[in-house]
Amino acid sequence: MRTSCGSCNFNKLPKGCKNNGACGAGDCGKLAVFDWLAGVRSASSDKNQTQYIEVRFKNDRKDFYINPSSIPLAVGDVVAVEISSGHDIGVISLTGELVKIQLKKKKIPKEEMRKVYRKATNKDLEVWQNFRAKESSVMLEARRIARGIGLQMKICDVEFQGDGSKLTLYYTAEGRIDFRQLIKDYAGTFHTKIDMRQIGYRQESAKVGGIGSCGRELCCATWLTDFRSVNTIAARYQQLSINPQKLAGQCGKLKCCLNYELDVYVGALADFPFAQTLLETEKGKAYCIKVDVFRRVMCYTYIDNTITWYPIDIDELKKYIELNKKGVLIKPLEELQEKDSPFKLDVIEENSLNRFEQQDRKNNKNKNKQNSNKNSEKNNGKNNPNAENPSQQKKNRNNNGNGNQKRKNNFVRNKNNNNNNNNNNEKNNQS
Repeated sequence: MRTSCGSCNFNKLPKGCKNNGACGAGDCGKLAVFDWLAGVRSASSDKNQTQYIEVRFKNDRKDFYINPSSIPLAVGDVVAVEISSGHDIGVISLTGELVKIQLKKKKIPKEEMRKVYRKATNKDLEVWQNFRAKESSVMLEARRIARGIGLQMKICDVEFQGDGSKLTLYYTAEGRIDFRQLIKDYAGTFHTKIDMRQIGYRQESAKVGGIGSCGRELCCATWLTDFRSVNTIAARYQQLSINPQKLAGQCGKLKCCLNYELDVYVGALADFPFAQTLLETEKGKAYCIKVDVFRRVMCYTYIDNTITWYPIDIDELKKYIELNKKGVLIKPLEELQEKDSPFKLDVIEENSLNRFEQQDRKNNKNKNKQNSNKNSEKNNGKNNPNAENPSQQKKNRNNNGNGNQKRKNNFVRNKNNNNNNNNNNEKNNQS
């Protein structure tokens, strides 16, 4: 029997993942595993293929189990597994050869693995789902009890065992907590065995989940399992401003993604000169104020005048540094640049955040002018009762054009007559 994920509709068919309920329980995408060896035939038999399985429980808790009875199992099946007392219910997230690779990678001895009892029956599923439905109200009640005692702690999540014989409470706290009175109150209220587990703030974010500043679901809630230490050195290598509000994640610690591209930046900066290197020019000393890893450029400015920055390619910069080592002063930074200004003119305004708004304003101004001209013409026509209609205006323009042409022709004819009269007078005088 299989269970459906949290995005399934009333027909138990997934809305988005279309994995037919085999993506696990709880919700889609939380520590999901892609079996890239699913279509590869192994040298081992099919019996050994399902001997080791990976079972996922609530949120990010997973464990490996052995299938000694060779029960036919597949990804998405709900199974009852062995624990220290009673049994627990989980969903199979991985089978086959990839489980053996994970066991070898995590150095889990096969002798210490617990076994799978059976596929979950309808009674097992009913009990499991009833206790899962109580977890939200139990967590709120547990927080109220802890607050009433005055303990400086936060209950992040609670999880019932599959058979309901144990309740695990996950909490975060800055210091040591005295649980003697708290556990007595919990046991008297919930009537079950109580297990308290302290977790870090990163583990809390992984269990609760959420959306990061990048717009995607948190890495720790989807695929990240090992939490490496992150410090501000990673931000300095990547030329990021040391702003705690921007560098911190939802857990309040530095974002784990600061380590993703750190190796690339460290490798790229290995070819750059030391950022503290000073340049001795004829105009004075200059120091590096900015490093652009992508353009392979270091911006220098004078110590006495820090307003203007001069970008210098690192290959050229190395030559200048060698000249300084030989005691030779290099030319001023202005002369090392191109003939134009050291700052490039952004003609297409690709770096302007409001370039589209300015364009819209110009278009709106032109449209407003055109509309105002049309309105003024209409108003003039309405206000002037002697105004002519457009057809009459066109007819008048044609008549005016014809009249001008007639006057021009008369002027040319009169000029020709005058010339003829002058010629006749000259002839008469000669005779």
